[in-house]
Amino acid sequence: MSTHSNHPFHLVDYSPWPLTGAIGAMGMVSGLVKWFHQHDMSLLMLGLFISSLTMYQWWRDISREGTFQGLHTLPVAIGLRWGMILFIVSEIFFFISFFWAFFHSSLSPAIELGATWPPTGILPFNPFQVPLLNTAILLASGVTVTWAHHGLMEKNHSQALQGLFFTVILGIYFSILQAYEYIEAPFTIADAVYGSTFYMATGFHGFHVLIGTTFLLICLIRHINFHFSNKHHFGFEAAAWYWHFVDVVWLFLYVSIYWWGS
Repeated sequence: MSTHSNHPFHLVDYSPWPLTGAIGAMGMVSGLVKWFHQHDMSLLMLGLFISSLTMYQWWRDISREGTFQGLHTLPVAIGLRWGMILFIVSEIFFFISFFWAFFHSSLSPAIELGATWPPTGILPFNPFQVPLLNTAILLASGVTVTWAHHGLMEKNHSQALQGLFFTVILGIYFSILQAYEYIEAPFTIADAVYGSTFYMATGFHGFHVLIGTTFLLICLIRHINFHFSNKHHFGFEAAAWYWHFVDVVWLFLYVSIYWWGS
């Protein structure tokens, strides 16, 4: 394919990764159904394996395009920024639906719940124990990712490296504590609308933390390999925006579900 173009936009080359990604996603969803009904995880693991390979190779190609081939020109970077902004806006509305369900049920609890919130018989978490620690962890991670960003802007490779490293560690620590919280939980997702809204909201937020941690880990690896400069680091900026979004959503979750809702 010719490398010459008369426009500043990037028309991507033919790629197999959308197809393999769709196959992996179908394998994961079908594997989840099979796991739930037949207690067999083989299809789920195959789908995860295909998706993981697809992600690695797709991200590798995008890194090459933006870092070595110079295809992420200013108009392309502006388009990528708008794409990330609109993606985060869609995620905001995704979480609004969970908060809507929570407040719809909690502000006017049905008689079947004992006309009280939390419902009769459900012992909620103490908001000043693990949830408060997780809040401190995410707020600290917001500071460290900003530290990394300032390090990049000031061409300080080691400061950006340290900030990214500590952000990834804090993200992993948050996920471990949330897993521990779920293991020790005195109620399940089947315990009335309280359990449903609690686990849907906090569980999907936890999933977003895992995605954000992976995002930042990839940025850490790229930074170690000198892929970023003070002028060209949108991959990191997108990860930082996403991470700040995850932080803000957690603050709303903590205040409404853990603190007020208990």
